Amino acid sequence: MNETVSKVIAVTGSTGAQGGGLIRAILAHPESGFTARAITRNPDSDQAKALAALGVEVVKADLDDEASLVRAFDGAYGAFCITNFWEHFSPAKENEQAANMARAAKAASVSHVIWSTLEDVRTFVPLDDDRMPTLMEKYKVPHFDGKGESNHYFSDEGVPTTFFNTSFYWDNMIYFGMGPKRGEDGTLAITFPLGDAKLAGIAAGDIGGCAFGIFAKGSELIGKTVSVAGGHLSGQEMADSLSAALGEPVRYNAVSPALYRSFGFPGAEDLGNMFQFNAEFSDEYCAVRDLDASRQLNPTLHSFDQWLKENISKIPLD
Repeated sequence: MNETVSKVIAVTGSTGAQGGGLIRAILAHPESGFTARAITRNPDSDQAKALAALGVEVVKADLDDEASLVRAFDGAYGAFCITNFWEHFSPAKENEQAANMARAAKAASVSHVIWSTLEDVRTFVPLDDDRMPTLMEKYKVPHFDGKGESNHYFSDEGVPTTFFNTSFYWDNMIYFGMGPKRGEDGTLAITFPLGDAKLAGIAAGDIGGCAFGIFAKGSELIGKTVSVAGGHLSGQEMADSLSAALGEPVRYNAVSPALYRSFGFPGAEDLGNMFQFNAEFSDEYCAVRDLDASRQLNPTLHSFDQWLKENISKIPLD
């Protein structure tokens, strides 16, 4: 391969938070020798057109179409592979898409894949452990487990892969309804079933910068699991930071996982189990998401307070 071709990074999820963040990081470091190839189902979308306007190569492909992925990965040095559970709520679909990406990366002889995955919670809480309900008959936290159980596709194909564990998006307070809500007494409150445990979180836009840092290390992290976060905060600490940023009190409601699972919004049971896992295994979960190591990969990594300073006005206050 020539030098230019060898440094192309093909990015799935290119119009989303993680993939888009990686593309921005590549654009911000022209000296790195990497160039971005944005993979999207819809090159005519506003987001894809915006990437093209920045000089990014935009290629049409679908995670459900392995042949299209082979073409999209062809000639690339690296590939960033990600699935979106919240688009379809199906771990089985995540399995199929991960397998498609792994086989396509193998067929295209990609030199370095980053697979955006998460822990398989069933290795911590077996299916027969009734402290946490089993969902969809065979999962504890479907949006974690489906990714974690898909890791083997990349290993089985012999694809040179870094397994990349992310953290809770602080941006969920903007886009996923997890920000402060105003109660009947007029006081704002955030509600999580975390007790006093710390939750590993990150600015969604920083994840791509961490992925860039992995690619920048060359082969050093191939075969390794890399887990990243921008902060480890309890619910009370998040509430205190929100209070300071908003200039009015924000209370922390520490509800039970069972109550959170009963809230009824799409994914409530999954997220209730996720927060229960985060709380019960907080020490282990946070320990692997080392903040100093994350910052070494991405020196511009935000703390929660820094993220709030930039984003507080975007958080809807109901």
